[in-house]
Parts: sequence; structure tokens; C-alpha cells
Amino acid sequence: MSNVSHARSDISGHPDASEMRARYDRVMGGRDVALVDAPVFLVGLYCAVSPWVLHFTAGQPALVMHNLVMGIAIAVLALGFTAMPERMYGLSWAICAMGAWIIVSSWVVGSSPDTGIVINNIIVGGLTVLLGMVCAGAAAKTRRT
Repeated sequence: MSNVSHARSDISGHPDASEMRARYDRVMGGRDVALVDAPVFLVGLYCAVSPWVLHFTAGQPALVMHNLVMGIAIAVLALGFTAMPERMYGLSWAICAMGAWIIVSSWVVGSSPDTGIVINNIIVGGLTVLLGMVCAGAAAKTRRT
């Protein structure tokens, strides 16, 4: 039997190494913020269920619908970031705008909300803005390179 194993452990001498690197870069392009997709999704889900977690469904029906719709929209955008990152990361600034709106929506949509609702929306909106800025920054960096 002949020994076909080679002592080399790297593939730098492989004739297709440059092509494999180029393909890997092409496939992984736009995935710089893959770790942010899940937190954006979780923030969206929490925003959607927060009226029932904090029990303000009876006192603020308009704010309940608002948080439900905004949470679902954020979660859908996060799923889009995961499924089609090269097309969706342009919408990262929309996540920032949605987060800013969630912060002020307690006073605009709600009718004299209590402190718990206001703090909840400020935290959820702040996290949404922060994660949207991370996505937007990574998308801008990916476009530059």
C-alpha cells in the first residue's frame, strides 16, 4: 500500500486556495453582524409580548396594539437580516427609527401611562436603537470594503 497522506497541515499550496478564499469571502460577505440578528429578534419579541408581561392590556389598549405591531415588525426585520443579509442591512436605519419611535410612543400613543410602561418602552426602544446602529455600522463597513 502506498502512503497518500501528506505532512502538510495547511492548504496554502493547494491550486484552488485563492478561488476557495474568494468564494468564502463572497458567501460570508454581509454577515459581519450575524451575532446581532438574534438580539434584534428577541427585542422585537419582547416588545410584542411586553403588554402581557407588564399587565397593561386593560389600561392602555392603544399602546398594547402599538407594542404588538412594532414588536412583530422588528422581529420580521430581524428574520430578514438572517435570511437575506445582503439585501436587508440597508434597512438597519429603519430599526433605529423604530426604536426612537418606541421611546416616544408612550406619551404619543398612550393616555397618561404609568412609570413602568414608560420605563419599559424607553429600555426596549434604547436597545432597538443601539442594535440598529450596530447593524447600520457593520453594513456601512461592509459596503466600504
